[in-house]
Amino acid sequence: MDTLELLKKARSGDRVARNQLVEQNVGLVWNIVKRFHGRGYEADDIFQIGCIGLIKAIDHFDLSYDVKFSTYAVPMITGQIKRFLRDDGMIKVSRTLKENGWKIHQAGER
Repeated sequence: MDTLELLKKARSGDRVARNQLVEQNVGLVWNIVKRFHGRGYEADDIFQIGCIGLIKAIDHFDLSYDVKFSTYAVPMITGQIKRFLRDDGMIKVSRTLKENGWKIHQAGER
């Protein structure tokens, strides 16, 4: 069964189709997780957060868009992981401050 058919079934409440979509896109999640290596978290933990993003992408994908599912899912998965990394911690640091710190860190590695 192709992705479009599975998405239609998942939208109508078919849990088997939803699970198949998750299983088919696990590799996509792992590819995104690799980008976040070395951020102080285990890859498996980030993978689980990425899977939450994948499930949200499955639930919110609009079939009327003329775009592949993976094109829609990548920013959803990435956003979920970034949100986790940004918001996890006892002290809440603003997003701008964290982004500036990350830019400084990257510039220092060059």
